[in-house]
Amino acid sequence: MLDHRMETFLTVCETMNFTQAAAKLHITQPAVSQHIRYLEGAYDVPLFHYKERKLMLTPEGALLYKAGLAMRNDDRELRQRLHHARAASQPIHFGVTKTIGEYVVAPPLSRFIRRHPDAALTMKIANTEELIRGLEEGNIQFALVEGYFDPEEFEALRYDTVAFVPVTSARHEFQKTPKKLEDLFTECLILREPGSGTRRLLENQLALMGRQISDFSQRIEIGGMHAILQLLEEDMGVSFLYESAAEGPIREGRLMRIDLADFSVTHDFTFIWEKGSLFDDTYREWCREMMEE
Repeated sequence: MLDHRMETFLTVCETMNFTQAAAKLHITQPAVSQHIRYLEGAYDVPLFHYKERKLMLTPEGALLYKAGLAMRNDDRELRQRLHHARAASQPIHFGVTKTIGEYVVAPPLSRFIRRHPDAALTMKIANTEELIRGLEEGNIQFALVEGYFDPEEFEALRYDTVAFVPVTSARHEFQKTPKKLEDLFTECLILREPGSGTRRLLENQLALMGRQISDFSQRIEIGGMHAILQLLEEDMGVSFLYESAAEGPIREGRLMRIDLADFSVTHDFTFIWEKGSLFDDTYREWCREMMEE
């Protein structure tokens, strides 16, 4: 059971305001201050300080906040498990990024369901940032992501390594055959929204090459991979995406991969879950089962 003073601390971290935390918890502001002083005394470290009259976490406070989130999420998980102890199976809540949800997750999910036919599964599809927030808030237990994450905060298990490639319509006519990345800058770039793993991977790779998205003459942002593929088939521009998402249209001759001498990128699809969780072994085993043939 999560100590009520730790709950107060977490609420102050979320609001960064003692008055707002008190209102949210339905207690007095002096009670909030008392709870924080108790924790500072128990751990013998300062948890907060003021900088230019703004409440900030100390390094020790930031460390306790991460640990406290894990405690809160484990408490919720334990309560759920105890509540469903007599049920045939435990509820399983996990998330996948949009590209993985549309083009990758069916085989591993099918394998898992065959092993656990009575499992009460709930799968959330969102971009990487939203899934990480879901893990931190305890709304999902683990996630399969394509985007970047902090290895200091999450345990990880690599699912697959995939090629990240430039693609366009098979009937697209270039002014000149592209050989390098810069040869595509006259094209319209179709890309995902900010926060998506695909978008961030492209931005990071461009930055490594001293380039940026604004180097393309025109840009269109789309919130889903399926719509991007449709626009590519309609010859509306070029895009950078995981080859697994485009392999069907490429194989059928509707899209084509653009081979560039200076752009060869691969990226991992990775299972992640909260580091330090009491249920680490369970989450790891679930992820391994999704990976096994």
